[in-house]
Amino acid sequence: MHPNTIFQFEYSYLSLPEIFYSPVRPSIAIKPEIFLLNQGVCNALAIPNQSHQAIISALFEHNGAEKTRTFAQAYAGHQFGYFTMLGDGRAIIIGEHITTEGERFDIQLKGSGKTPYSRGGDGKASLKAMLREYLISSAMHYLKIPSSQSLAVFSTTEPVYRETMQEGAVLARVMKSHIRIGTFEYARHFGTAYHLRALLQYTINRLYPEIKQSENQALSLIIKVMEQQIALVVSWMRVGFIHGVMNTDNVSISGETFDYGPCAFMNAYKPETVYSSIDTAGRYAFGNQPKIMKWNIARLAEALLPLIHPDSDTAIKIAQDVLDSFDTIWYKKFDEMMLHKIGIDQINAESLALVDELLKLMKMHQLDYTNTFFQLLKSLENDHSLQFETELNPWVEKWRNVLKNSGNPAQARLLMGNNNPAVIPRNHRVEEVLGDAVNGNLQPFEKLLEAMASTYRYDDKFQHFMKPPLCDFESKYQTYCGT
Repeated sequence: MHPNTIFQFEYSYLSLPEIFYSPVRPSIAIKPEIFLLNQGVCNALAIPNQSHQAIISALFEHNGAEKTRTFAQAYAGHQFGYFTMLGDGRAIIIGEHITTEGERFDIQLKGSGKTPYSRGGDGKASLKAMLREYLISSAMHYLKIPSSQSLAVFSTTEPVYRETMQEGAVLARVMKSHIRIGTFEYARHFGTAYHLRALLQYTINRLYPEIKQSENQALSLIIKVMEQQIALVVSWMRVGFIHGVMNTDNVSISGETFDYGPCAFMNAYKPETVYSSIDTAGRYAFGNQPKIMKWNIARLAEALLPLIHPDSDTAIKIAQDVLDSFDTIWYKKFDEMMLHKIGIDQINAESLALVDELLKLMKMHQLDYTNTFFQLLKSLENDHSLQFETELNPWVEKWRNVLKNSGNPAQARLLMGNNNPAVIPRNHRVEEVLGDAVNGNLQPFEKLLEAMASTYRYDDKFQHFMKPPLCDFESKYQTYCGT
């Protein structure tokens, strides 16, 4: 461990063979300044109160043994179904911070300059893009969804050239681990059995030590990751989140959401909704997310086949048996979640038919996903300030009768309250507050974060953020990988 006044860094990842990383240092030409600091993340990491300059020095100005230990990770991945060699093209891990509770978190600088994996890119990031990741990752935290977190945004005043010239910035990102499905694909395609086994052992020791005694550790890891990712995508769909780039290099083994490029939150319920400018075929549409995750888990299984069983045919059969269980697990978790959104705790044919009917009505009449469920919740609290769409009235009566017959209205309100946010970071509001922030006015940005912090505790003062955009905005809105 290499202590400094703020972070307690270790470098366990460097115990892996050297093909998994490249030593590299941040290369910021202009000295950064803290634009935004996340005090909540500081508290979670048990980072003591320090001056902004001390934080900058700890992350950007290494000395002694730490100087050469910062690194970029190598990995591969299937991007929109096509395999390619990748790696951290604009991100550098500064170290693995160990909290006072013994928890380990990667501290990564994103936008900190070129690496050996930049593939012709400049390795930089814009202030608007890094503020966007800070905002969305914070929102995901408040929505109770596992996610990377943003420790700070640093402005550099370096020019960054994208569609236009923009101000540069660096994000300090925090995750339990940046190991991805693509890391295992990299080991399988560009390494040897030794490299693949080393990565497996390291991953289990770091993230899932409970499976160390398993007879088939590779298979147990696939099962663990599949369960984690199913739970994660169920959480996404609970709040209408569309990741946008569910490539295998963006699927974390730790089960955290990360890479907030072309992501967005759905307004009107439409499973075909896509926001990414490059997803012209709708591969990563809202309703496709579960089957894409199943596809991604299959790629992890392919990478680990040599460690599942020495005979390839046997290994494939064993892995396929696990993959065949995906749908059963998915539908159980998804059905439970959707029933909880309407206050029902028991899965049966009648209750599932009620959910199906509601979703069909919402799609047919283009009803807002978040507001519809929130209105149902408020109606149980005898709050009729938000009126139902008339198209829902017959369904609502049927639903109320089901809840009445269950005999536990308090339980119904609790389930709905825990699963239906009042506020999401709607795309048009996100663009508004980001525009103000890059122009020096952080107040609207902070107001939206405040609304997200109380999204499960409704407050009238945040009604502004509950209004969907006009149809004209929705028809033209897109996000990009560099967003």
